[in-house]
Amino acid sequence: MILKRYSKNPILSPNHNNWWESGAVFNCGVLYDGIRIHMLYRAVGEYENYISRVGYASSTDGRTFVRRNEVAIAPNVEYERFGIEDPRLVKIGHRDYLVYVIPSKYVREGAETLSALATTSDYHVFTRLGIITKQTDDDKDVVFFPHKFDTRSTSGKGTNTYFSLHRPSRWVGKDYGVDRPSIWLGEGDSLMARSKYTLLMSPRSDWEELKVGAGPPPIKTRYGWLVIYHGVSNDKVYRAGAALLDLERPNKILARTRRPILQPEESYELYGDVNNVVFPTGGCVLDGRLFVYYGAGDKVCCLATADLESFIGHIKQDS
Repeated sequence: MILKRYSKNPILSPNHNNWWESGAVFNCGVLYDGIRIHMLYRAVGEYENYISRVGYASSTDGRTFVRRNEVAIAPNVEYERFGIEDPRLVKIGHRDYLVYVIPSKYVREGAETLSALATTSDYHVFTRLGIITKQTDDDKDVVFFPHKFDTRSTSGKGTNTYFSLHRPSRWVGKDYGVDRPSIWLGEGDSLMARSKYTLLMSPRSDWEELKVGAGPPPIKTRYGWLVIYHGVSNDKVYRAGAALLDLERPNKILARTRRPILQPEESYELYGDVNNVVFPTGGCVLDGRLFVYYGAGDKVCCLATADLESFIGHIKQDS
């Protein structure tokens, strides 16, 4: 595997002293501000209804994280009543945003999902901006590119466009041109709504045959947008892959790995609340090294790293 696991994984495990994160902590989003890595992670403390909350931790080296004792984001508004899951973090302009998943009912009842957006300036107060997807689409794994694009309208005028990645599970069949849930590129003139969707990546290898979905927000490199994603096989094993998108035209795939870059091998990935899971949700670059944060077994938070230049080279070579 091109990614090397951190020797002291997991970097976060359930904290039995805090009821709200005593069962599981996983699927964390991260944002590096140049000094500190901010982390928001999904936490479960009770399993009867399996309602998730979000905790906060931070680090200066990307490996050792200090957690707060209190809940960072609790399901306090009506549309969050069944929980808050899988936060992804991105900075656009001067604001930090998080996209998170909200189930339409209790998870154990087979819930559909929506995605919602919030913003924060200090990771203490979070301002909810609202729901950004439709329940009928069952759209999750939504992440935004970290800046606006200057695109050309039909009149030839430049417009500022937000691009985002989506995985609407209902978009399958002849009307959509795919038979398995895929990654779509969304475009809109605001963060709250999309005016256009383009099919970007669909399952193609056996390790991702069941479905694919975005991981962390795309990372800008001089070679293109680096996209880390997850793929699920027909026997329900979650693995990770990677792709490069054109910097100016993110609908153009420059390279995409044929083989997984990370797959369940360690005990904390093979066994958990859900077995055989590596689920990347956070990523950043520190001193030329790529840090990929992932949930393992729907139970713990883990880290894997690689030299960025070598990692890009691997994507091109394995494409």
